[in-house]
Amino acid sequence: PENTLAAFRLGASHGYRMFECDAKLSADGVVFLLHDSELERTSNGHGVAGEQPWHALSQLDAGGWHSRAFAGEPLATLEAVARHCQAHRHWLNIEIKPTPGSELRTGRAVAEAAARLWAEDAAHTPLLTSFQTEALQGAQQTAPLLPRGLLLDTLWEGWRDAAVSLGCVAVVCNHKLWDAATVAQAREAGLRCLSYTVNDAATAQRLLDLGLDGII
Repeated sequence: PENTLAAFRLGASHGYRMFECDAKLSADGVVFLLHDSELERTSNGHGVAGEQPWHALSQLDAGGWHSRAFAGEPLATLEAVARHCQAHRHWLNIEIKPTPGSELRTGRAVAEAAARLWAEDAAHTPLLTSFQTEALQGAQQTAPLLPRGLLLDTLWEGWRDAAVSLGCVAVVCNHKLWDAATVAQAREAGLRCLSYTVNDAATAQRLLDLGLDGII
């Protein structure tokens, strides 16, 4: 089940050493992992996750929806994920996934937590990414030394300038957006080129042939 420590463990058992997760804020300021704003799809909870305190969220089953084998798997805090990744020397890409309306606050909170949690493990400093420029702005203000990446599902006007102004080291595009021209635009600005979500060999090979730096 996505965004759980069980998923990290399963990935590692297949030899993976780099992981991606989605981070947002509980009502009382705990950074935890969840993709959607609402709880229904990936837990037995209901309603907007960010409107609930961590104590309530921590009691939910975030694995039973996936399969019986993962029933009872809890939501994970970023702190727990940090400990897990550091213990196993894994790399992490944290997507800042704010509850709508909390973009700046979530960006600041995730960056503060990441800077604190990885303070003693600079060799594995996580990459912070987001579709929300305001979230990246909050991260930039709070922990400017942490690397950042701008996520793009469309090439909206000014995307490259925005990435540069936010001090990003990378742009992370929907794989369909990458071609020789867009790679060249990113390279000219000194940006690394990453891609999501790639689940077949032919797409991966096309991206490798374009010289991409990373594939999710």
